[in-house]
Amino acid sequence: MTANMTSERRTLYPPIEPYASGMLEVGDGHTLYWERIGTPGAKPAVMLHGGPGGGCSEGHRRQWDPALYDVLLFDQRGCGRSTPFASLEANTTWHLVADIERLREMCGHAQWQVFGGSWGSTLALSYAVSHPERVTELILRGIFLSGRKELEWLTRYGASELYPEEWQRFVAHAGGTEGQDMTEPYWALLDDPDQAVRRAAAAAWNRWEGVTVTLLPSEETVDHMSEGDNAVATARIENHYFRHQCWLKEGELLERAAATLRHIPGVIVQGRHDCCTPPATAWALKQAWPEVDLQIVPDGGHLFTEPGITDGLVRATDRFASREQTSYCWPAKG
Repeated sequence: MTANMTSERRTLYPPIEPYASGMLEVGDGHTLYWERIGTPGAKPAVMLHGGPGGGCSEGHRRQWDPALYDVLLFDQRGCGRSTPFASLEANTTWHLVADIERLREMCGHAQWQVFGGSWGSTLALSYAVSHPERVTELILRGIFLSGRKELEWLTRYGASELYPEEWQRFVAHAGGTEGQDMTEPYWALLDDPDQAVRRAAAAAWNRWEGVTVTLLPSEETVDHMSEGDNAVATARIENHYFRHQCWLKEGELLERAAATLRHIPGVIVQGRHDCCTPPATAWALKQAWPEVDLQIVPDGGHLFTEPGITDGLVRATDRFASREQTSYCWPAKG
């Protein structure tokens, strides 16, 4: 259950450029940026970034052996290089699940490995329970199932106990009160017609999240998350999803995981000290899906760039690199 800390830790693979990239129209006025890295025709995988609204990065590309994998990365609706930028129209969990299927069909894969962290784990599970026959393995980090308790951990009470000074700053910006869920007060600011108001609210919203995802203090990380137009898009999209509980019923993913994932190999890499998505949720998923390999990283937090988390993720992709697609999964449809 606990990740091994005795052997030398794995690190990210060297920087790599995409061998192909483009834009895919997915309907509803949305066009997604996508890129593929690795070796054409090698083992297929898809990477689902966090947020919601975060976008994929150069670092994300480096979690697979490029000689053994053909990995697709893409920016979800409204974020990164996808258009229209920061759009909330037709932007829900289930729109994104349908987009993943369109991208799979574009690539010509019958099945692929699904990899996601934080919000990406929510989306990966939502896709897997909807299309289990398309998934060869699941590799997940920082489990988030969009339960009310998980949402309120960040927006009402929970992480506030660990970072009281930052929580006070977060609440004060929106004029909040003790015990109030801050999602709606921030939405009022993020949707304000005044651009300056929106940008300031986005900086405050993202600063709070930046504090919770960094195990060790990193003003550079917090500042990066809080600045520029991307910060506005991330904050607006994330708040939009939180306000609607990510279009998931309470307990839905646990229930559907128990019913559909038992045959799919999986690894969860979870930081013991993850203040953004605490380990209790990963543990609950393990109870619903006993076959999954849950690895608790004793010195780990939330970010994939932390040494123990990186080690677990790279070992997981290496572990599955040589597995045949159809020897242990349901036959592909069509």
